[in-house]
Amino acid sequence: MNVTRPRQTVTRTLPARKRIALIAHDGKKEELLAWAARWQETLARHELTGTGTTAERVARTVGLPVRGLMSGPLGGDQQIGALITEQRLDLLIFFWDPFAPQPHDPDVKALLRLAALWNIPVACNAASADFLISSPWLESAYEMTIPDAGAWISDRTAD
Repeated sequence: MNVTRPRQTVTRTLPARKRIALIAHDGKKEELLAWAARWQETLARHELTGTGTTAERVARTVGLPVRGLMSGPLGGDQQIGALITEQRLDLLIFFWDPFAPQPHDPDVKALLRLAALWNIPVACNAASADFLISSPWLESAYEMTIPDAGAWISDRTAD
């Protein structure tokens, strides 16, 4: 009989100065730029990372420093996913286009799966991003639970 054990969790505290990823599909880049411009003063108080063109355009258009990674289809989504698993990312702002097929849809799905698994707050459109960025938790430490990766590995290698 296969018994499923409850998943173990540990506590993680997000810092007051959040590490925020900015991603937008081509059809949503202008919307993200307008959103970032509205929230420029708030975003300036945090550490920003973005994929490819999105990072470059936010930096150039809005005037915010954004660490640029690869373009999404070239591995940028996976780089953001790695930051999540390494606990080096606190929020994900990802304006994805539900109408445009993406050649890297499996990467996008994997990124969203990692964000859900590691309990990362995610905004996928301007309204949810407004709620997230205006949260009272944005500029204070926030304690949350995440999977206990060490326990998970021990359970899988114990047999």
